[in-house]
Amino acid sequence: MIEPLVFLPGLMCDSRVFAPQIAHFSRQRAVTVAPVSLGERIEEIASGLLDQLPHRFALAGFSMGGVVALELIRRAPDRISRLCLMATDAQSDTPQIAATREEYMVGAKAGRLEEVMRKILGSDTLAPGPKRVPILSDVTAMALDQGADVFERQMRALQRRPDQQGAPRMIKVPTLVLCGAHDLLTPVRKHAFMADLIPNAELNVVEDAGHLPTLEAPQVVNEALENWLNMPARTTYG
Repeated sequence: MIEPLVFLPGLMCDSRVFAPQIAHFSRQRAVTVAPVSLGERIEEIASGLLDQLPHRFALAGFSMGGVVALELIRRAPDRISRLCLMATDAQSDTPQIAATREEYMVGAKAGRLEEVMRKILGSDTLAPGPKRVPILSDVTAMALDQGADVFERQMRALQRRPDQQGAPRMIKVPTLVLCGAHDLLTPVRKHAFMADLIPNAELNVVEDAGHLPTLEAPQVVNEALENWLNMPARTTYG
């Protein structure tokens, strides 16, 4: 039986952030995009998802979705057959980042969500080229569709999240750590650090992408995910 594939989107994103991957992989297996907006703590979000997701599945988390993915595999390692972490960070907020999130939440509640999102995800966080503007517009549209209440919940969850640097050492399934070379939000060095912590993890740096590799370089990402899904599964946990 072909294992189902579960995607977890990033901050204020929905299934559209994985549109090229859904189109490709849904031809060969069940594909689900699970929300990461139903809770004010990462632990709460993960607990709610475990009640809804398949018994065993391949898991790919992007940005905030990667934070939730690390919590899921910590809680239920026997249910996750393989793991992909994209454009994410295992470290908790610094006091400065936590304070900046407060400013963003105030702005979003005051009706300036679009402005706040453009501050968070500026054009310099993506790779140079003609795709920048339309991709940023798509992400802004996703955020506006979800609204300020979801923004505040997700900001609170990220702000309160525990440091997860211990979790990667315990991962025993085939793991892909993927990031864009131009990503300033979660730079390559953070991914290299995570990949070093995870036994036998593969690090893939997408040269023509920044923080949104799934949309910036979809073909490259699809090929990397295809290789990851074809890695021999391991059966031990710890």
